[in-house]
Amino acid sequence: MSESREQPTKSSPLTEVFIHADESCLGNQFTERANPGGAAGLVEFWDGDRWLRRDYWISEPDTTNNRMAIRSAIEALANLARPCRVRFVSDSQYLVKGMKEWLPSWKARGWKRKGGAIENLELWKALDREAQGHEVKWEWVRGHAGHPKNEYANDLAVRAAQEQDQSGGFRDSDFESWLERERRERDRYLDFVEFAPPGGEQALGG
Repeated sequence: MSESREQPTKSSPLTEVFIHADESCLGNQFTERANPGGAAGLVEFWDGDRWLRRDYWISEPDTTNNRMAIRSAIEALANLARPCRVRFVSDSQYLVKGMKEWLPSWKARGWKRKGGAIENLELWKALDREAQGHEVKWEWVRGHAGHPKNEYANDLAVRAAQEQDQSGGFRDSDFESWLERERRERDRYLDFVEFAPPGGEQALGG
């Protein structure tokens, strides 16, 4: 967790980590019953000649998509053992715009906004604290558009919401096995190269 995070020396470069996260909230159309939700992600690190991949997931019994989007980032950043250079990819415009555009203005106004109260204020503050321990680049990707890592994170989040399960930190990833099942059973992601170094992958075949 962030309290015990190792600090880099002046000569040591930051480790580059790639995180693809997603969230799910079941039964959003219903207002008179609980909406269970989940958030999850795929964490990747290039180890010189191969990818090291980990998964994580969390859940809540009654929540919202926006709340779980923020928690998807808090959980990932809090579980990194040392300061990293993070590329965080999500299909939540709420999360990405929040971190890139809204949050700096809120902080400058003392955590207030012109339009009234800030939704999920305590979660935004928690995410801000975790993000300060890293160099984070926030990127948006269109959801359900054939990007395998986004689709995989979505599957993890939906399963977490359905089963109300928690990973308890990072777990060995099932991404490569999931990818093989998608190819075999659905003819998807046939042009995606999961073992290529950073920048060499293709997200086609969705």
